[in-house]
Amino acid sequence: SVLAALWDLVWAGEVTNDSLAPLRARIVRQPRRHTGRPGARSGRSRRGRVRLGGLSVAGPPSAAGRWSLVEPLLSPQPAPPESALATAHQLLDRYGVVTRETALGEGTGGGFAGVYPVLKALEDRGEARRGYFVAGLGAAQFALPGAVDRLRGARTPEAEAAPVVLAATDPAQPYGAALAWPESSGRPARAAGAHVVLIDGVPAVVLERGGRSLTTFASAESNAAWLEAIIGLVKDGRLRKLEVAKVDGTPVRETPWAARLETAGFTPAYKGMLYRT
Repeated sequence: SVLAALWDLVWAGEVTNDSLAPLRARIVRQPRRHTGRPGARSGRSRRGRVRLGGLSVAGPPSAAGRWSLVEPLLSPQPAPPESALATAHQLLDRYGVVTRETALGEGTGGGFAGVYPVLKALEDRGEARRGYFVAGLGAAQFALPGAVDRLRGARTPEAEAAPVVLAATDPAQPYGAALAWPESSGRPARAAGAHVVLIDGVPAVVLERGGRSLTTFASAESNAAWLEAIIGLVKDGRLRKLEVAKVDGTPVRETPWAARLETAGFTPAYKGMLYRT
């Protein structure tokens, strides 16, 4: 269909939109509306013919807005110094503190050495600060002045901070890129579609794409708040259901986690433990 072809061009980086509304409409599941009439949900009659009353002048929400080609935005190609400056600003804006590991995790052309001279020039101009802000990472670290102040203010953590669920590939989720994963019996990965539950900035669990498998860390044992956090993915509509089949590579029914999942609202299912609204 035209819509499928359009989104193929989007994922290929050939087409863009002037709004994020189509992307939100595509990733957020909309509740089904039952009207009681045959074919009302699909806009087609029982014989498969399109019903004019089921069509919208504006088209489907995932095709709304104004679409344009990306190629004119990329021409002419910027000079290498301009490109390196833009990359350095992008890293600073995205992470606040730029280290060798963050540059490598982003796949920056030339690695950290490619942006280091630009970051040093920004330091000389007073636009960035150089120091040792994050323990355990390289000595050459550059940060925005505001990021340094926020780090100092975060030395005293908030009591009982709520769990945070992030996509495993989110720049705000540093594990598996700038930071190594904590010890685990499973195989955590920074993969597309996976989610990480952070409690006080420390990963508790990794929920693989589709929710079929869980990887747990030490903090999952002491703080069960991650259970409500992954259930929230279903309650918020980001996932239709959760059916956990394995925990740390072992069938969930053979682990102590089965009882904890059942207490949280999961029910036994054919392949594991199931949660749905």
